[in-house]
Amino acid sequence: MSQAGIINISGGGGGGSPIETVTGNDGIVVPPTANNIFLLGGTSTVNNTNGITTVGNAGTSTETFTLTNRASVSSTTSDGAGQSQTVVLITPTNTTSISFRCLITGYDVLGNTAIGGEQIGLARKAGGTVVVVGTNDTFDESDPSLNTADWNVITTSPTLSIQFVGVAGRTINWRALFEYTQSP
Repeated sequence: MSQAGIINISGGGGGGSPIETVTGNDGIVVPPTANNIFLLGGTSTVNNTNGITTVGNAGTSTETFTLTNRASVSSTTSDGAGQSQTVVLITPTNTTSISFRCLITGYDVLGNTAIGGEQIGLARKAGGTVVVVGTNDTFDESDPSLNTADWNVITTSPTLSIQFVGVAGRTINWRALFEYTQSP
């Protein structure tokens, strides 16, 4: 006898019935709409000690999982040696210390060349001013034609930002993934 077309809704866990709701850390019970619960993902610069949040919306049958303590930014440099673009990463809200890691990549489409690396460092905020502490550790590599391009995590108080520096005659498309841990 063929088993084709038989749908088993017994589910796991020994309960014998299918999942009917989802409840995240926020305690909101999310029921299905048309037998579906939507699971969404995202990122946020919000400081959260767990590094992730779950937020339910019963009205739209969605549960959103958000990776926190991170920023993904992009920029483009072109038309001149030393031309730079600065992009805000985070704005700390209280007196604190911030340990960070930033992965950077850049690509020049016309030259088919690349630059990239990682920066690890420490910053603090006191009295409304953000300061990068000491000398950050940096690993970087590039194709020879981009060896004068650069990046750096800097302060543009009251924010922590990344500055991308371009190369004359090159259009570099940059992306950075910034992750941090902040003291309470």
